[in-house]
Amino acid sequence: MSYGQGGPQQPQWDPWKPNSQQPWSDGGDGETPDWAALAEASEARAKRRRMLFIGGGALATLAVGAAVALAVTSANGSNEAGGDPSSLPPTASIPGGTATAPSFAPTSAPPPLDPKEFVSDKKKDTAPLGPDILFPGSQLTMGSTVYQKGPTADTKDCATASKGTLPKALAANGCTRVLRVTYTEGGIAVTVGVAVFDTEAQALATRKGSSPKTGMVQPLTGKGVKPFCDGAVCRSTTNSYGRYAYFTLTGFTSGKNVTTKDTKAFSAGDDLALFAFNQIKRRGEAQASAAANG
Repeated sequence: MSYGQGGPQQPQWDPWKPNSQQPWSDGGDGETPDWAALAEASEARAKRRRMLFIGGGALATLAVGAAVALAVTSANGSNEAGGDPSSLPPTASIPGGTATAPSFAPTSAPPPLDPKEFVSDKKKDTAPLGPDILFPGSQLTMGSTVYQKGPTADTKDCATASKGTLPKALAANGCTRVLRVTYTEGGIAVTVGVAVFDTEAQALATRKGSSPKTGMVQPLTGKGVKPFCDGAVCRSTTNSYGRYAYFTLTGFTSGKNVTTKDTKAFSAGDDLALFAFNQIKRRGEAQASAAANG
């Protein structure tokens, strides 16, 4: 029985219709499905899915990279220094930086002037000199003892102001001048004599060349001071400082001898010897100070 040209018509497969016959089902015509075409179609679909996945991943990676780049840029942008090393301030202006300390040429303070130098050589010892300059005032206080100032004398004839072996020592060493003064306290009289030389060496030689026991300054009397040490035993001292040699002669105005028991006489001689030394030393200090400040 024939149903028309070409044989009986096969029903069409409808994927949305239940129980519809698929193209590869055995419909009684003995034909088999086209497996090659189906495989190509399946591979095409799989390839499209892979491309979509790769494309999506790439987009996601680009998005993350952009976010990181923005974050880095933002972090760099927050640098207060501006991110440009050339815009940084100099090292010296940065707190904690190492600054170069200024250097100065080494200097040293001049040594202090020695007062003794000014009374050791006549070329430096140029201050005015006289009995009233060296022995000022009308009295002298040493500790608790007050000494009254008596007569003064100034002579260039050194021999007339000394006796015993002292005149020879003064002449041998070039004495140029002798200044004298007498102080009294009670019945005690002390004559102080200061011999002037050109150099310290001359004064020192005079000191060593004349013993106080054999050479002494000539006692100075007058102006209310009675004669003393005229044939009586007196106490004598000799010393020097700079270009000056200084001497003391201590005795009683009563004419009695000075003994080792007469402590007041010894104290008086020591006081006036110390006073002479201090006056010569102060002379040097005054001239050293004037030279330093001039």
